[in-house]
Amino acid sequence: MSQDLRVDYQTSPAQYRHWQLKFEGPVATLAASFDENGGLRPGYKLKLNSYDLGVDIELNDAINRIRFEHPEVRTVVLTSARDKVFCSGANIFMLGVSSHAWKVNFCKFTNETRNGFEDSSKHSGLKFLAAVNGACAGGGYELALACDEIILVDDRSSAVSLPEVPLLGVLPGTGGLTRVTDKRHVRHDLADIFCTTTEGVRGQKAKDWRLVDEVVKPAQFAAKVQERALQLAAQSDRPADGRGVALTPLNRSIEADALRYTHVAVQIDRARRTAVFTVKAPTGAQPTDVAGIEVAGAAWYPLAMARELEDAILSMRTNELDIGLWLIKTEGDAKAVLAMDATLAAHQQHWLVRETTGLLRRTFSRLDVSSRSLFALIEPGSCFAGSFLELALACDRSYHLALPDDEARAPKITVGETNFGLFPMVTGQSRLQRRFYDEAPALEAVRAKANQPLDADAAFALGLVTSNPDDIDWADETRLAMEERVSMSPDALTGMEANLRFNGPENMFTRVFGRLTAWQNWIFQRPNAVGEKGALKVYGKGDKAAFDWNRV
Repeated sequence: MSQDLRVDYQTSPAQYRHWQLKFEGPVATLAASFDENGGLRPGYKLKLNSYDLGVDIELNDAINRIRFEHPEVRTVVLTSARDKVFCSGANIFMLGVSSHAWKVNFCKFTNETRNGFEDSSKHSGLKFLAAVNGACAGGGYELALACDEIILVDDRSSAVSLPEVPLLGVLPGTGGLTRVTDKRHVRHDLADIFCTTTEGVRGQKAKDWRLVDEVVKPAQFAAKVQERALQLAAQSDRPADGRGVALTPLNRSIEADALRYTHVAVQIDRARRTAVFTVKAPTGAQPTDVAGIEVAGAAWYPLAMARELEDAILSMRTNELDIGLWLIKTEGDAKAVLAMDATLAAHQQHWLVRETTGLLRRTFSRLDVSSRSLFALIEPGSCFAGSFLELALACDRSYHLALPDDEARAPKITVGETNFGLFPMVTGQSRLQRRFYDEAPALEAVRAKANQPLDADAAFALGLVTSNPDDIDWADETRLAMEERVSMSPDALTGMEANLRFNGPENMFTRVFGRLTAWQNWIFQRPNAVGEKGALKVYGKGDKAAFDWNRV
């Protein structure tokens, strides 16, 4: 993809066009003031605080900066700097002119960002309060729903709404319907009315229906928001005297067929429609105490690597749609990876270590929900150990080279304590639990071999790898597997992979991504939404949508 069309997920507050960030002790206020002329692509204006991918890239950056640069912050208040409008959701004209792939990738990133609120609330003590001070519709209400609590101004006009079904012929199913039912427990018949009316619900009814937590008159609104923000902050253990870590720009070069960082590299083979992701182990002396970690700051290996891998995943998802198979490799000393894991475990209660672990957890989860085939290649020089083994466990298949006559070169994998729950999937399960359906005999057999380097045959016997070809068969078996994979329908593979990767317990997050993959993938392509007379296409033109009335 040409450089001018690439989406860059890296930004900083000095570059923000859409969000205003303010800090007051334990409370950070993130106010929406979206630049109408600041769309990421031409052809639409971001009116009424409607958003596009560029707005969400800034939001993701702002939340990460609060996490890492401002440990004193315990509550984030999301509100609007505009009068009478909180957020009107995803920009409809942007959706109307976007490709299907753009819409789905946009929705996926949006949901990962919102899910990150809940992840931080659960694991890091960072609380989120939506101060809805104006009209709040569609994706704007989904933003509020992702917060721990919602306070709505009772000014007789401000309302919350999910108007996608009647207005646009699509579904508020990526995060809206899911959180309305699973998180806020809105009765299903009331939710039915709510999702099929355009004007929304305001005032006391919004509270009675559980759509918001509080409704407050305008004169008392600011004081109530501040009071509740401080009450939520009191529930957190983030340190008032913590020393923040500046998230300095990534060391990254973008080439025609490669992305290169300090610890991560991506090499693209366009003819084969594959990309090799290589994650390199830490090298040299690494800090093992909190003082050393704090001095290292953004250069501390696990934090730097997680930021690089996240950027690589997001960039490849959005900018390289034809590259359907990602080959995951590692490189370096497995002992260095396990030593890193030991440091993470020893200081897991320290705020910076906890936030870094959270970034790793969310980054590994981005792999799980990426609509790409994932194969791990375990070769000489690999270091799939502990946290790095999560990369292989996230894959659809793993190929482990057997070298029975060359013990020194034979690649090994090592199961560490981290693999038993430090980095759970969005299901709440570890990837080992998912792999073995939480069956005790298989998990106990793996645990009995924990911290022991396992060659291909040993790993295969435990069910930890898919195949263990020797050096005679390796090249042919892996080549054929790759050629076969990239020859198949991407649509069928996306559906199959999502079903197989999330075979465990259902929860709110799996339903969010399941609905995004299935419902939105389907509805966003139907003529009732995107045909010439579809609701999404004629929105704002004064024309009435023409529907095919067949129920499918």
